[in-house]
Amino acid sequence: MAGRPVFTNVDPVTAADALRKGSDPHKLDQSTELMLTYTYQLLPDFPVYDGRRLPDAIAASDRVDRISRLPRALLANIVARLPVKDAARTTVLSSRWRTIWVSTPLVLIDMHLLPKGQGWPPTRSSSPAITAAVSRILEAHPGPFRCVHLVCSHMDKYRAQLARWLQHLAAKGVRDLVLVNRPWPRDVPLPATLFTINTLTRLYIGLWKLPGTAFLRGASFPHLRELGLCCVEMEHGDVDSLVARSPVLEILNIMGCLKGLRLRLVSQSLRCVQICMSIMDNIAVVKAPRLERLILYGTCNTATGHGLCTRVRIGNAPKLQAFGYLEPVHVLEIRDTIIMAGIKPSTSTMVTSVRILSMRVSFEVRDDVKMVPTFLRCFPNVERLHILVFVTNSCLAYICMDFLACCCW
Repeated sequence: MAGRPVFTNVDPVTAADALRKGSDPHKLDQSTELMLTYTYQLLPDFPVYDGRRLPDAIAASDRVDRISRLPRALLANIVARLPVKDAARTTVLSSRWRTIWVSTPLVLIDMHLLPKGQGWPPTRSSSPAITAAVSRILEAHPGPFRCVHLVCSHMDKYRAQLARWLQHLAAKGVRDLVLVNRPWPRDVPLPATLFTINTLTRLYIGLWKLPGTAFLRGASFPHLRELGLCCVEMEHGDVDSLVARSPVLEILNIMGCLKGLRLRLVSQSLRCVQICMSIMDNIAVVKAPRLERLILYGTCNTATGHGLCTRVRIGNAPKLQAFGYLEPVHVLEIRDTIIMAGIKPSTSTMVTSVRILSMRVSFEVRDDVKMVPTFLRCFPNVERLHILVFVTNSCLAYICMDFLACCCW
């Protein structure tokens, strides 16, 4: 293995175990990085200046410090948009700047703390420096914490620090939190303290293991509007429990769930649910009076070996406007009726609110083709139809997609 690249994610124990089983740990490392890439793409943007240089015409030519004369509230706004290192360095500019950073709600993005010369993705060797820097900042800043993104550390070796971080985040009122673990192992348990932070308005977690329904009963998210669960190990009922304890939750994102979960949506506030690249046994919209968008992509349960497919049940969702990607292998149930090929349409088998419908179909499979008109009859008021065609012949796929694009209404 001389000359092979250093592992980015896989730890020595996992690498040795893979070799014993005849697997290539480098391929495992690469697939893990791909999974992390998908996770990072789903994460929300952070409110920090991207570092682009201002045009010379805007810069002052007389070297007079006019920025320091601005009102304090405006200076605080400037500091809040700087990378955390630059924000902390403003304290040495003058006596007026000295108190700005500590009195400004903290914005901490740990990728700005990568050691000099360290590119992306972060390696295990960079974890000690990043972890130590995050600990110092969270302890030094009195709060509140406006936005904290911690995505660079391999937390399996720093569980004590993680517990301390969550205590600071809870005590200092974090509002926007992104917490992603760099594996391995992939099942590092999240301390239950996270689920008692009642100031959160947005929460994304990735590559963790939820502590279980018993601990989640203590969760309290009275202000949470957006929740993302990315490659998180969880049990049946965990998501339901989190949704039930988030009375104003509007957006729910689930990505990379490989457990085969059953999801039961009961919420007075949810407006958008997106589930992608996940194995789901059952998705039931039981009562969601404000739900407008239900987006499913790659959700079929084909891993059990028993031919089970995701059952999608639409119950009480009177405002549902966008639905997809519906696949013929899905078991679609509308209210209490299972939709099968050739079923006669009736008021009990229709969702009249849907205006945008997306489907994923193979026109080479006869049963898939037979289900298309059946599904369309269930959504009689569709104004825009998206069909993702997959076939073995890539040229045919192009022609079919071009034809459908011309015929969509």
